Amino acid sequence: MAKTKTAFVCQSCGSQFPKWMGKCSSCGEWNSLIEEVIFKENKTGSRRNFADSLTKKPIPITQVKADDAERIPLPDEELTRVLGGGIVPGSVILIGGDPGIGKSTLLLQLGLNYQTKKILYVSGEESANQIKMRAERIGNLHDNLLLLTDTSLERVMERIEETEPDLVIIDSIQTMQSAEVDSVPGSVAQIRECTGELIQFAKETDTPVILIGHITKEGNIAGPKVMEHMVDVVLQFEGDRQHLYRLLRSSKNRFGSTNELGIYEMQGSGLKEVSNPSQVLMSQRDEGLSGSAIAASMEGARPMMIEVQALVGTAAYGTPQRTTTGFDQRRLHMLLAVLEKRCGLAVGKFDVFLNMAGGIRVDDPAIDMAAVCAALSSSEDYPIPAQTCFAGEVGLSGEIRPVTRIEQRIKEAEKLGFDEIYISAYGLKGLDLSKMAIKVRPVKRVDEVFGALFG
Repeated sequence: MAKTKTAFVCQSCGSQFPKWMGKCSSCGEWNSLIEEVIFKENKTGSRRNFADSLTKKPIPITQVKADDAERIPLPDEELTRVLGGGIVPGSVILIGGDPGIGKSTLLLQLGLNYQTKKILYVSGEESANQIKMRAERIGNLHDNLLLLTDTSLERVMERIEETEPDLVIIDSIQTMQSAEVDSVPGSVAQIRECTGELIQFAKETDTPVILIGHITKEGNIAGPKVMEHMVDVVLQFEGDRQHLYRLLRSSKNRFGSTNELGIYEMQGSGLKEVSNPSQVLMSQRDEGLSGSAIAASMEGARPMMIEVQALVGTAAYGTPQRTTTGFDQRRLHMLLAVLEKRCGLAVGKFDVFLNMAGGIRVDDPAIDMAAVCAALSSSEDYPIPAQTCFAGEVGLSGEIRPVTRIEQRIKEAEKLGFDEIYISAYGLKGLDLSKMAIKVRPVKRVDEVFGALFG
């Protein structure tokens, strides 16, 4: 009988150890080492060779032919924006998200709407009948979408060679199992082997592959971290299942920017693209209430108007709370310290709650000025004028710092009917204020903003 070599593999980071330990010395996780087979003498050989003409010899970089392959356009404009203009042939895309957030619906909807290309949808989690029921609810059924329900990587690769699809969707990579590895599906070894096989297929045949990945309770994609390094694009599909809106972000993109954002609305008939998120994020705003301010934000190249809500109240048990939703809590601590030090506002004994309306999460520093104005509005119970918005970063000295693409922010506010916008006085270079219908209020310090708003 052939001798089998085993090792203890960390299920968190993928590190290998010759013996079991309670704690992984690489990532620090406890009880994450599991014994796995890493080599078998009777192994059938290496992976398939999908392109016999592929050169195996090193050649000078000057002799490499750089073919600028055109991106494959998609019927989904939001996904196209996040990918940087479409799918690059031969690329491997990994999409992660919470259970039930809509990952399978997003990609099934892509396959149903993309009727001009042959798409192979491989599911290891659902039966063909379950997928058909969801597809009928979405609509646009056609014969170019092929379904395969299997978890064996070898059988899946055989069907891929037979059908020669233009796009392959794997739902999910954690359910795939290769006979070359003696471990259960979802283990580090299985995920690494299956991902490597699919990446080699994609690169040698110029066929794009989209992988759906599970995530852990910490919010990271399950499996070894090296999997995210292997693929070309990593997308995060996020949102609160109690809200209707879903956000598609890019954390890695070898072919484009990682600052773009796609927004969808979950409906009974599938995911609907949100082309104008500003109106959605401000649709339920009550103009007569205090503690609300509108910020002119940017997500990649897309300007958005976001409602910032704040609630300031007396601490019930003596220890003030600082709670944020969709905003960095450490940045809120910094802004409150600036208000107390530079503006003389005693906020240290008050509870402060900050929320981005609509369940969206933003990292744009231009939200700062709207956040401090909303906090002061709630503290003084004085509403901010409804047609006023803000775009500025607050520095540690209380100064209002300029932000990028200020002209686009101003035009978005003007398009949505705002009367005035507060911006940094240090970012007026190159702006022609005479051509703008909206009133631009340049300010240098936080106390100037408060004086203009509240007197």
